[in-house]
Amino acid sequence: MSAETVTAVAATVIALGSLWVSWSQTRATRLHNRQSVRPLLRFRRIRQDDLVGLKIVNAGLGPAVVTRGTVSLDGVVAGAWDREVKPRLFSPEAWPKTYSLRPGSVLLAGQAVFLVSLEGDDPGRLREMWDLIDRRLVVEVAYESLYGGEGFSVTSARPDGG
Repeated sequence: MSAETVTAVAATVIALGSLWVSWSQTRATRLHNRQSVRPLLRFRRIRQDDLVGLKIVNAGLGPAVVTRGTVSLDGVVAGAWDREVKPRLFSPEAWPKTYSLRPGSVLLAGQAVFLVSLEGDDPGRLREMWDLIDRRLVVEVAYESLYGGEGFSVTSARPDGG
């Protein structure tokens, strides 16, 4: 084999190795960029002396774009988590504060909002609302990152089913 052939083969191997390293680095950078703006929604139940509520928190690094929000009561789907479904869930005498999650709503990184909350000094009403939030009401939210195409979902249902 001549010196020119060895040089040509070595140059080709080096070029292919450089191409592979470049492709791997681009892929890793793309994955890092996606992860750096990934939202992570979580539910929190709040029970204090004068407040009970169900809060949704974006604990991720990027905004969450809501694609769907549904609510179930006692295992039966009541509909989308919006203004129209709330009269079917709550009685007028114990009407809580609510926050709708319509498709297209955005929860910013670090943002936390009460989806439903009740304040007051009536322990009976607060206990009833806590029972509703803790055992009977299940909210499911589907969302995606700004990159789109990556669908995530979170539910307020307890993992133990309780």
